Amino acid sequence: MEHIQDVLKQVLSELKSLKENQFSQKDALTLEEACKYIGISKSKMYKHTSAGTIPYYKPTGKNIFFKKSELDDWMLRNRQSTNEELEREATLHCFTGNKFNERRRRK
Repeated sequence: MEHIQDVLKQVLSELKSLKENQFSQKDALTLEEACKYIGISKSKMYKHTSAGTIPYYKPTGKNIFFKKSELDDWMLRNRQSTNEELEREATLHCFTGNKFNERRRRK
């Protein structure tokens, strides 16, 4: 009996793994798949499509589809800089900004 439970657990684990990897084989996703892929609700996805903030396709005039690569690009937009990058940028701005301001004052 214990052996059967172990086999069932293994089968369920493999099925779960297959389900999680279902998006890796597809280029176009349905609304439901796209929501699961990026982790938002259907209502939030509809708000994005209505506002035009997320790219989508509507070939039949009814169902909407999403290109997986465009969803990836959408999720990775507006990158936030690290504190180290911000400090480096501020330091660079202080050095280059002051030289520019000094030249403007001399004129």
